[in-house]
Amino acid sequence: MNKLTTYGVFATLIILMAGCSVFNSKDKTDEEREKARLLSEQQLYERVQEYFDDERFDLAVKNLQLLESRFPFGVYADQSQLEIVYAYYRDNNEDAAIAAADRFLRLHPRHPDADYAWYMKGLANYSLTPGLLSRFHQADQSARDVASARRSFREFQEFLRRYPDSVYAADARIRMVNIKDVLARHEMVVANYYVKRRAYTAAINRAKAVVEQYPKTEAMSDAFALLVFCYHRLGLTDLADDSLSVLTANFPNHPSLDANGDYRFAADFNLDHRSWLNRGSFGLLDAPRAPIFDIRNTKK
Repeated sequence: MNKLTTYGVFATLIILMAGCSVFNSKDKTDEEREKARLLSEQQLYERVQEYFDDERFDLAVKNLQLLESRFPFGVYADQSQLEIVYAYYRDNNEDAAIAAADRFLRLHPRHPDADYAWYMKGLANYSLTPGLLSRFHQADQSARDVASARRSFREFQEFLRRYPDSVYAADARIRMVNIKDVLARHEMVVANYYVKRRAYTAAINRAKAVVEQYPKTEAMSDAFALLVFCYHRLGLTDLADDSLSVLTANFPNHPSLDANGDYRFAADFNLDHRSWLNRGSFGLLDAPRAPIFDIRNTKK
C-alpha cells in the first residue's frame, strides 16, 4: 500500500468518525426533543418554573415557546405568553421582551394581568446603553444614549394612566423619578459640552429645557448657574441677573456662589484666548478651561 493510499484510508476513517459524531449528536437532540414532546402540559410548565428558579432564562424561553406551540389553548397558554416576557427580559433580550409584551396585550387587551405586560414594557426600556457623549464626559447614565430612557418614561406614563392602582404602580413612579433625573442631567451634560465649545446659545437652550421640562430635579440648580454664565458671555446682563436672582433665592449653597452670594464664574474664565492648536482643530484640542456646572462634583 503506497503512501497515497494510506492517507486516503486515514482521511476516510476521519470522515466516518466525524459523521458518526454528527449523527450521534443529532440522535441525542432528537431524543431530547422527543422527551420534551412527551411531557404533559403540567410537566412542561413545571420544568419552566425550575429553569426560572435556576435562573436559566434562555432555557425557560425555549420551553415556554414549546409549551405554547404544543398547547396553544391549554391551561397555561395565557400564563406562558406572559411569563416569556419576563424570561426574555431576564435573558437580556429587551427587544424580544417588548415584542412579547405587545403581542400579549394585542391578544388579551382585557386580561387581568395586562397591567404587568404594560409595566414590563417600561422596565425593558429602562436600561441605558452607551452613546456618543460617554466619550466626552464621565461614564454615568446621563452621559449615555437616553432614547430608551425616554421610551421607558412614556411607557410608564401610559401604564400609570391605565392602571394607577396596580401593584406595580409604586415601583413605576419611583423609576420615573429616576428617569427624570437622568434626562435632566443628560441635558446638562450636553450643555456643559456646548459651554466648552463656546456655543452659548445652544447651551442656554439645553439649560432652559431642564428648567421647563424637569423641575424639582437636582440638575435644575446647575441649569440656572449655567444660564448666568452664558448670558454674561453673550452680554445679556438683564437675563443673567434674573437667572442669578433665581439661583441665589432657591439654591444659595450652589458651588457657583461664594459666601456672599456673589457669582464666582463671571470673569474667572477667559474662553476667548485660544491657542493655535485649538483654532486649528476647530475647538476639539487644547480647549480653554471652562466651568463645569455639575453639583455632583462637590459631593464626592
